[in-house]
Amino acid sequence: MINVWIDEFTPCLKDMQTGEIVQTEVIRIKRKTFLKKYNENNGWYVNWADLLDENEVYALVVEGSVDIQGMVAVAKNENMKAAYICWMCSNPQNNKEIVEQIKYAGVGGHLFAIAAKKSCDFGYNGLMTGFAANKKLLNHYCEVFEAEHIGILHPFQFAIDEENAKKIMEVYDYEWTDEQI
Repeated sequence: MINVWIDEFTPCLKDMQTGEIVQTEVIRIKRKTFLKKYNENNGWYVNWADLLDENEVYALVVEGSVDIQGMVAVAKNENMKAAYICWMCSNPQNNKEIVEQIKYAGVGGHLFAIAAKKSCDFGYNGLMTGFAANKKLLNHYCEVFEAEHIGILHPFQFAIDEENAKKIMEVYDYEWTDEQI
């Protein structure tokens, strides 16, 4: 389920209190024990540790820290020849549906850029698919990223093609690290 808003097109995260641009990194998370603290009980929508069985989990962090601002769980889908985004959400402090004033803008777009890069790594040239959490978000992704509503496996299923994935990757900037947790 994908539950992020694309609030600003900013190459890095923007601190909404100060306006400062904050550099980011991507870290792969492989340890269930680490992910156990990210769960539906504290605003992360799902128990992230459970997602490791069938997905690769990546965290968007503030550079030089493990201050997670959002996570994406993605898997290779041979049948669709696309990266399947199993789950994607921002840190509750960056979720406008949970807090009145978000801490950082730009998280959602960065997470889509991570999924697009993984699609390229999987050999699918950026093609990605997933299920929006609701119709409002589905329409948002269609408008912002020119996603295509598919609706085959789920009423809010969409796909982002290779051309639009490339545009996403060109906008959002982060350091891809070899660090793993």
